[in-house]
Amino acid sequence: MAAFLQWRRFNFFDKETACQPTTREVFDKLQNINISACASGRGQIIVGDHEGFLHFINRKMEVTEFEAYKIRVTHLFQMKQHNLLITIGEDEQGINPLIKVWNLDKMERGSPLCTRIARAIPGNKPSPVTCLTVHENLNWMAVGFQCGSVVLFKGDVTRDRHSKFRIVYENQRPITGLGFRISGKSIILFIVTETNILSINISSNDYRTSLDKFGCKARCAVMSGMTQDNQFVVGRQDVVYFYQPDGRGPCLALEGEKLMLFWFRGYLVTVCREKRYMSPINNTGMAMNIVTIYDIQNKFIAFIASFPEVIDVVYEWGAIFVLAGDKKLYHLIEKDTKTKLDMLFRKNLYNIAISLAKSQQYDKGGLIDIFTQYGDHLYSKGDHDGAIEQYMKTIGKLEASYVIRKFLDAQRIHNLTKYLQALHKGQLATEEHTTLLLNCYTRLKDVSKLDKFIKTKDREVDFDVETAIKVCRQAGYYEHALFLAEKHNIHEWYLKIQLEDIKDYKKAVEYIGKLKFEEAEENLKKYGKILMSEVPQPTTELLKQLCTDYRPSDQPLVDQTVLDGGSPKIQKAFAEEFIHIFVNSSARLTEFLEHMIKVQPNSPSLLYNTLLELYLQDTIHETEPTNEPNNTLKAEKERRTLELLQGSEAGYDIDQALVLCQMHNFTAGILYLYEKAELYQQILRYYMDHDKYKQVIDTCKRFGTQESNLWVQALSYFAMKEDNCKTYLMEVLSHIDKKNLLSPLLVIQSLAHNSAATLSVVKDYIVKRLQQENDQITEDERLIQKYREDTCKKKLQIEELKTSAKIFQAPKCSICNHALEIPSVHFLCEPHSYHQHCLEGYNENECFVCMQNNGKVMEVIRAQEQNKDIHEHFHNELDRAQDGFSMIADYFGRGIFTKTIPVVTSTGLENRSYTHPGTNKEWCDLFNFPNWPEVHLGSFLC
Repeated sequence: MAAFLQWRRFNFFDKETACQPTTREVFDKLQNINISACASGRGQIIVGDHEGFLHFINRKMEVTEFEAYKIRVTHLFQMKQHNLLITIGEDEQGINPLIKVWNLDKMERGSPLCTRIARAIPGNKPSPVTCLTVHENLNWMAVGFQCGSVVLFKGDVTRDRHSKFRIVYENQRPITGLGFRISGKSIILFIVTETNILSINISSNDYRTSLDKFGCKARCAVMSGMTQDNQFVVGRQDVVYFYQPDGRGPCLALEGEKLMLFWFRGYLVTVCREKRYMSPINNTGMAMNIVTIYDIQNKFIAFIASFPEVIDVVYEWGAIFVLAGDKKLYHLIEKDTKTKLDMLFRKNLYNIAISLAKSQQYDKGGLIDIFTQYGDHLYSKGDHDGAIEQYMKTIGKLEASYVIRKFLDAQRIHNLTKYLQALHKGQLATEEHTTLLLNCYTRLKDVSKLDKFIKTKDREVDFDVETAIKVCRQAGYYEHALFLAEKHNIHEWYLKIQLEDIKDYKKAVEYIGKLKFEEAEENLKKYGKILMSEVPQPTTELLKQLCTDYRPSDQPLVDQTVLDGGSPKIQKAFAEEFIHIFVNSSARLTEFLEHMIKVQPNSPSLLYNTLLELYLQDTIHETEPTNEPNNTLKAEKERRTLELLQGSEAGYDIDQALVLCQMHNFTAGILYLYEKAELYQQILRYYMDHDKYKQVIDTCKRFGTQESNLWVQALSYFAMKEDNCKTYLMEVLSHIDKKNLLSPLLVIQSLAHNSAATLSVVKDYIVKRLQQENDQITEDERLIQKYREDTCKKKLQIEELKTSAKIFQAPKCSICNHALEIPSVHFLCEPHSYHQHCLEGYNENECFVCMQNNGKVMEVIRAQEQNKDIHEHFHNELDRAQDGFSMIADYFGRGIFTKTIPVVTSTGLENRSYTHPGTNKEWCDLFNFPNWPEVHLGSFLC
């Protein structure tokens, strides 16, 4: 009784009677029917009577009937998935039960089609049928008898010839209940008598399992629904048991002597005998039965009411119908879920409301509303722990700020922490939520929870990592912030904390050394200056590695690519991009650049230029030596600088290097760069500026072949010196004379400015030059005489050819070298004669042997003809020429002064060329001189 009182009672069903004007036909029919059995399904309620008729009631409460048996109907079973009705009744007097299967979709003579008739007799001795059950797959049917036997029909239930039957159970007590259940691949048949409950695996050699040593009365056993995990429910005095195929399950203490058990959706419907008797109804004196509807899942009574001697309970069209002894059909209509919940809310029964909503497959939004109302209710009562439990169930739907605002009080920080943890677990937390949760941890100083939230390695991250890092850093929990940053590869925050808060610069360098190439490069550019100022040596070493062949320090030296036979991938940064981080550490920069130039000689010019500048600064800042060791140190530094400049693979910029050397007054470097850039005049000028006579001469000797003008400059230089430079001057004159670099006149003019240069200095030079010119004049006169004689000979030869006959005596052809035969061709160029057929394919007007030499002469003549009128070009060259006379003689040879004039001859007017020195006026016009008589030849030559 105590257990019974724990179940709350509600009125979730409305009770109506079917005795309404619109249902009068049903009422009248039921009053006249001697009811024997009831069933429902497929949209109708079926009633069998003791006269053998079946009455069908549709949803409109219209009644149809037909005669199914001659005597009576005892059992009905309506299939739920098929429109088939299985009945048991009698057509003859005595105990002769017949099983009939009716196809309600097919009509025959106004009645459903009967597809099967079979006798229900266990063995040879007839016995009344006590219960009937049919499996929905239509392959199994079990019939229980008063004699204690159970007959199992296997095969098509609707056909006789496809069905076989056997007795699967025999007992001395009547069978009071049967039920099928599918358990995996097995089909279980539950059997119950008043003294025994068992299960039989009819698909596995009828294996039996005894479930209990007591049973129940007839109609007090039912299957809990049609699902695969349904249970066999048995009702006894004050108790209801639930059975599985292998044993008894839970039991419920439900008060009252059970007369009938029914299952409707998730409800258990019981009909119990009322202990007290009510006043007679219509003077019949019928006892009252109590119909109770239990919500088994949610543990409450959904409906309870008294009815006069309940005949049967059926359910159809989503409602329950009670057929009472007064022949009235009572309609129990279930209230909608919202109405039920409103009733529960008014009583603050939120737990039951939640359980009910879940069992009714209430939508998630509706459930969230219930949880919210329940949480608000608990919060108003001061049960903050319970309230937060309900609010946690609303995560994802209810706005989190609604809950957070309620628990911002410092006294409720534990509840707020719990809610925020659940919010993160659902991965619905924002940055603000993470910040708030971590602030809660830090305010509570709960390091263990903070560790659990942050440092649990096998836990999925359900918060914004960067936000967590910021909060931990703000609160001073650097260890936790570093853990998160390192675990989630947020390198920026890790390095910020290490460098700005903890100031562990060495660990920061080690951390960067473990990063991938791109990340290491980026962070070194960002934090390189501070690292170089605090830990210069590790930073320099890391830079060397980064700019040569970088590999993270925690990776093996030989990667999988090499092991697989591939070529290793070399990753290196541009060293010039890191020069700026050495701004206050020139020694480390020097070390870095020396390393880079050593391992990569083809480094960019910026590296060489920077290293050169560092060397020069180091050298120039070296104090003036006061003792031998210091002098040696400075010499060593200068040697090192010069070696850098002289390196064969040095890629510095010459112009910039020259500027640097000049800025730092590094003489050796300046002179070397002048020489490398072929600026020989600059070298000479440097020695001249410093009055280093010997070096001036040496420079002219070294580079005079490349630039002969050096000797001329040296002559001008020594000519301007008033010092006793006779030795150097004589050496310069000797080279000028040897190379014929200047005319004697210019030499004399240059030396005229030097008061120390006497005639004795240039005497030998002048005598030698005059002798050379005299020899040249003699040679020129000889050549002139020779050319005149040759010209006379040529003229005589031409005249002879014009006036005298030519005798050709060549015996052989000059081409085939055979004896000449007529026809033959003879040329005036002496003994060159040819067969006519040998000249075929050649120019017959030109001697084949002399043709090549003649062609060269003609090309020279044509070239002279083309260039003879280029006067502007002639004047430009004359202005620039050092030896004007030689240039004019060359143009004379090319015919620039040859004029073509018309001449009257015996044959007509011809153009003939002649060379005429012209008058003074013509020469003046030619060379742009103002007045010819006033011009001296020496001036012209100069």
